[in-house]
Amino acid sequence: MSTRGRRLAFDYGSVRIGVAICDPDGILATPLPFLSTAHPKLNQQISKLIDEYEPIEIFIGNPKHLSGADGESAAFVEVFKANLALLTEVPLTLVDERLSTVSAARLLQDSGKNSKESKLLIDSMSAVAILEQGLRIEKR
Repeated sequence: MSTRGRRLAFDYGSVRIGVAICDPDGILATPLPFLSTAHPKLNQQISKLIDEYEPIEIFIGNPKHLSGADGESAAFVEVFKANLALLTEVPLTLVDERLSTVSAARLLQDSGKNSKESKLLIDSMSAVAILEQGLRIEKR
């Protein structure tokens, strides 16, 4: 990794936005509480996260089909990214999120979480997977 500093990741969904942060060395990705897309102060919540963690880069999950073509949600993610660009000058990077939800669900199941607990954590665990993918790309 070229630059030391925290990275933030978002897994945008129509109802919830998963959030994850890593340590300044980019070694450990940690889930944060998800954000509700319906919250009237969503932009302030996002700005507060950016101010608190001072990320040097923000990764955003880019929904793709297994074929590599953009998924149905790709247009919504582009709007979310454009909104983020109005809130911060931190570089924004789209990261292929294929299988991030699948790997997050497997991790939650392996850790013994029941389906109700998993439902509350899945979005932010998906953001962890997106963050880890972004970090892997950076290290190449």
